[in-house]
Amino acid sequence: MTTEMNKTETKEQGVRNIQPNIGLDKDVLKQDNEMLNAYLADLHVLYIKTRKYHWNVAGPSFKEYHEFFEEQYHELEEMIDQVAERIRMLGGKPLSTMADFIGGTSLKEDTSGEVKTLHMFERLLADHEQITRELRNDVKKADEELDDAGTADFLTGLMEAHEKMAWMLRKYLS
Repeated sequence: MTTEMNKTETKEQGVRNIQPNIGLDKDVLKQDNEMLNAYLADLHVLYIKTRKYHWNVAGPSFKEYHEFFEEQYHELEEMIDQVAERIRMLGGKPLSTMADFIGGTSLKEDTSGEVKTLHMFERLLADHEQITRELRNDVKKADEELDDAGTADFLTGLMEAHEKMAWMLRKYLS
C-alpha cells in the first residue's frame, strides 16, 4: 500500500502546475506568453528558411555564404531556446509543433524551389527587419501596457540581435 501511495503522490506532484508569483497578474502573464509564442513561431520559420538557404546556396562565394548562413541559424537556434524557456518561466507553454509555428507566424514560409543567392539575402533581411519592427512594438507593450520590465528587457536584447543580423545581411547586399 505504501508503494501505491508513493506512486499517487508522485503522479499528483507531476500534475501540479504552480503559477509564478513574481509580481505579474495572470492576465499579464497570459499576454506575455501570447506575445512570446507569436515571436517563437516567427523564429522557427526564419530558422528553417535560413537552414534552407544554407543547404542550397551556390556560386563562387559558396563557402563564405554557407558559413554565414550557418552562423545565423545557430544564433536563431539559441534564441528559440531562450524564448521557449522565458515562456516556461512565465508559467506558459511554448508552441511546439510545425503546425503551431506555421499557424502563429507573421512571416511567409519560403516554399519556392531554387532561390538565387541575392534573393536569399533579400528575403532574410526582410524577415529580420519585420521581426525587429514587431519586437519594437512588443517591447513597448511589455513595458508600458503590461508593466513587465523583465520581458521588455528580454525582448530588447533579442531585437538588438535581429538588428545586427539584418545589418550583416544588408552589408552583403550593398
